[in-house]
Amino acid sequence: MSYVDETLARVKQQNPDQPEFNQAVYEVLESLRVVIEKNEDAYRRDALLERLTTPERAIMFRVPWVDDKGQVQVNNGYRVQFNSAIGPYKGGLRFHPSVNLSVIKFLGFEQVFKNSLTGLPIGGGKGGSDFDPKGKSDREVMAFCQSFMTELCKYIGADTDVPAGDIGVGGREIGYLFGQYKRIRDLYEGVLTGKGLSYGGSLARTQATGYGLLYLTDEMLRCNGKSLEGKTVVVSGAGNVATYAIEKAWQLGAKPVTCSDSNGWIYDPDGIDVDTLIEVKQVKRARLTEYAKARPNSVYHEGKGVWSVKCDVALPCATQNELLLDDAKLLVANGCFAVAEGANMPTSLDATAYLQENGVLFCPGKASNAGGVATSALEMSQNSQRLSWTFDEVDAKLKDIMVNIFHNLDAAAKEYGMEGNYVAGANIAGFLKVADAMNAQGIV
Repeated sequence: MSYVDETLARVKQQNPDQPEFNQAVYEVLESLRVVIEKNEDAYRRDALLERLTTPERAIMFRVPWVDDKGQVQVNNGYRVQFNSAIGPYKGGLRFHPSVNLSVIKFLGFEQVFKNSLTGLPIGGGKGGSDFDPKGKSDREVMAFCQSFMTELCKYIGADTDVPAGDIGVGGREIGYLFGQYKRIRDLYEGVLTGKGLSYGGSLARTQATGYGLLYLTDEMLRCNGKSLEGKTVVVSGAGNVATYAIEKAWQLGAKPVTCSDSNGWIYDPDGIDVDTLIEVKQVKRARLTEYAKARPNSVYHEGKGVWSVKCDVALPCATQNELLLDDAKLLVANGCFAVAEGANMPTSLDATAYLQENGVLFCPGKASNAGGVATSALEMSQNSQRLSWTFDEVDAKLKDIMVNIFHNLDAAAKEYGMEGNYVAGANIAGFLKVADAMNAQGIV
């Protein structure tokens, strides 16, 4: 049995109840097979894949808090510190009912390669809780965040582990978390990114993941003789990633016509209006039915259906496994020629394979949504230097990083005889840097 197959079997045996984590490991190791086989004896001797697929540390803790009725609630909290070979652990915190250890481990594993691809000195980690901030008062969210950070603060620090936001963790939550960290540790340091501008945040951080997604998509199309100009784009999600992907798509000459939330989705034939979307989702924290009321030409649909809309480019920006095989078939049938992931692992393995087999340009999230963590690393740099760069300075650095990511993964795919397979290229480019750093540091 090959070393890759041995490792896949071991991971599945040791983590039988963690489907998301197993899916992420399978997707990465399958595309690394050609690299591993060239160095199989040395990698097996050093148990490189065992170390790569096992977190350096996984922390689980209870989070008790009191709701507005005086009732004590208890949630689960997690932080998985996966790999620090190239820098301090870096990765977001997700507050959502779907969060469990499998989800956090898959996200942390993906983060290792994503962070490597940025070219910046940051390792991979992820954390969060099954707490749902939706429908909670500001006081309830603050009570939860303070309890969560009271435990998490023992394990993080500016040179150890620097969390950021993710689904359910925006500026409000980061503020409460940072305040509690500072209160307990008596340290004013860049321990969290995505902070408000008044206390060490970076300009362009809010827009970074969405903007970065479009910068890479634009470069991918250009390198394949295509363009975003005049193209129809479908987007899922309505959070920061989706909102600013829509905004940047407009700026690059495309027409984004959809967005979605957990209840339903919008089709706007005139193109999604960014100001209205921000008002509905970020200011009012309302459902997309309010968007339809404000934009009478738009149509609101319950449930899922974004991928049924005829388009040229599809950008899944909501959550994992939201674009399935039947959705991929619809996209191909409707003439879609490019898919770039704005979320983490939003496309199932069989859907990814179908898109690639049918000639669709496909870029995985560990590359195409790396703009958020890249700009978080830029925020860390600003905090360390006690500096604040302008929006344009950060945005220019972000664009350079995303363009370089595409060229690095494109070159890696070509070097190993898989030209055009950007999933393999991203995994290979990310892996080689991490593997080299791990080997250099000994068996740790």
